[in-house]
Amino acid sequence: MQRAGKYPPPPGSSPLLGLEVAGTIIEKGSEVSGWQLGERVCGLLDGGGYAEYAVIHQDLLLPIPDAWSVEQAAAIPEVFLTAFQALYWHAALKENDTVLIHAGASGVGTAALQMVRANGNPCVATASASKHEVCYRWGADKVIDYQSTDFAEHVLAWTDGKGVDVIVDFVGGPYLKQNIKSMALDGRLIMLAMLGGYHVEALSLIPLFRKRLQVIASTLRNRSLEYKGRLVQAFREAMWPKLVDGLLEPVIDSVYPWQDVQAAHQRMEANLNTGKIILRVTD
Repeated sequence: MQRAGKYPPPPGSSPLLGLEVAGTIIEKGSEVSGWQLGERVCGLLDGGGYAEYAVIHQDLLLPIPDAWSVEQAAAIPEVFLTAFQALYWHAALKENDTVLIHAGASGVGTAALQMVRANGNPCVATASASKHEVCYRWGADKVIDYQSTDFAEHVLAWTDGKGVDVIVDFVGGPYLKQNIKSMALDGRLIMLAMLGGYHVEALSLIPLFRKRLQVIASTLRNRSLEYKGRLVQAFREAMWPKLVDGLLEPVIDSVYPWQDVQAAHQRMEANLNTGKIILRVTD
């Protein structure tokens, strides 16, 4: 989307693509504490991840476990922090909450599925038919083919008519009516993107009031440094031990040399990937 001019970087940020990196610290500022030269790290950026060298604030760094490759580490920051923010900060996920994850086989989707499974919450996902096995592998209890069926009807059947407590959605406008139909009393809908479009057909607000629903639209890239720093710290405390122990895993679809970035983008645009596509920067 940024390449097409539809997702401009925040003011003052690098105009280069790339919102996450993994590599080795080769220089640090005089006021940096807690990080050493030569240390392997990954982290979140406002932009510039496609460069050979990236500058990042110390509060947005995470250490790479010894057993991990840099490719594995590069698949963590953006998707896991986005999923963590949606589930635990916005939706305030509770024990026994039922969850619907749209685009379950995507990078954020597979991260969210794993967190929900680790938390013991029942979870349903939507995905194209060819990606159902992936969703089951990473934590879905049920997977719905959104291309051939009304997912709301299946969600209601799966929950005995109650609906789900939490929905994480990337599609936007075309799914809003079905999402509202799929939600339980006091349900929380977390909208992270508008990949399907931003227009919504006329709808009644009555179901929102009747069910006391919350609809939260959220982005991460244009958040303040202070907010992102708190998010990274909260994620590190709550989830990093699970990643180190293997309870959560980065899901990597493929790794491309940076010179083949066009092929990598084409794979993503064709919706062929399951999990993350990684670019390896080499000499």
